[in-house]
Amino acid sequence: MKKHNFSAGPCILPQEVFEKASQAVLDFNDSGLSILEISHRSDAFVSVIEEARSLVLELLGLQNKGYQALFLHGGASMQFLMVAYNLLQKKAAYTNTGTWSSKAIKEAKMFGEVAEVASSKDKNFNYIPKDYQIPEGIDYFHCTSNNTIYGTQMKSFPKTTAPLVCDMSSDILSRTLDFSQFDLIYAGAQKNMGPAGVTVAIVKEDILGKVERQIPSMMDYKVHIDKDSMFNTPSVFAIYTSLLNLRWLKNKGGISGIEAQNDAKAKLLYTEIDRNPLFKGFAEKEDRSTMNPTFNLTEGTDKASFDKLWKEANINGINGHRSVGGYRASMYNALPLESVQTLVDVMQHFEKIS
Repeated sequence: MKKHNFSAGPCILPQEVFEKASQAVLDFNDSGLSILEISHRSDAFVSVIEEARSLVLELLGLQNKGYQALFLHGGASMQFLMVAYNLLQKKAAYTNTGTWSSKAIKEAKMFGEVAEVASSKDKNFNYIPKDYQIPEGIDYFHCTSNNTIYGTQMKSFPKTTAPLVCDMSSDILSRTLDFSQFDLIYAGAQKNMGPAGVTVAIVKEDILGKVERQIPSMMDYKVHIDKDSMFNTPSVFAIYTSLLNLRWLKNKGGISGIEAQNDAKAKLLYTEIDRNPLFKGFAEKEDRSTMNPTFNLTEGTDKASFDKLWKEANINGINGHRSVGGYRASMYNALPLESVQTLVDVMQHFEKIS
């Protein structure tokens, strides 16, 4: 029986994507070859990566606006380094809203001065800082849109004359935004877009070429743009599966279509968290993530009994990160509302028997 998968990543994908990807492993497009063995230089795969890159821009509304979509290696963790390599000449500004932004700051400090303009570390990252000042004369401003571990999400983004860089690993393609306000967006695919093994970077070309240092070829966005994401052998299967997921999302009405479903899921779960006396939300209400609700049991509540109930209900992946404890129910695009209802039913049953 298929489980209700609330895993934070690698995440749930649509059933039709699993089915089409598995068929391609056996026989890709009736070619007599598996997707795992076709040449990345073949016309068949070139058409896959070209469509995937084009669909990313189409779904974000960034076609013909000077952006390039790249499929790269190394996850968002490599992007922490790559962003600074390409953009940081003297000074950059960062907000620190959790584990991943802390790691991004650490990498950037290797290349220049980093101003940490705001942090929510004082309350274990359970809120998004606001009303901070972004200094003038910086090379770029970096933020993290959604914090998977702590369950917080930026609802708006600051105005800045510097290039705006955003790590959207855990909420990309999940909500409507004016994506043209960003100059560089990056995301590991495994949170909401595809399988582990590939990273997407959406880069506005005119922000590149400003640093004086030599950039190694594998770290240089311009090299990857010039080579159409084919500078080295790409992650063929991961990109193909991401393409299937992008097609699925387009057929669902694009980002605006899936956003309505994501909002409904979040409302259902957060309403129960706030109503049920046995649970308490971790993140500040105004900063709650649509993708990664985090919550704890109230003091004195029997954790073992609750854990037994949700496991018996075929629920997977809701244990909280060790930094927060409690529970985390990641509700990415492909998670059906029925799975959230199952979790809510368990929470309500737990209340009745406690």
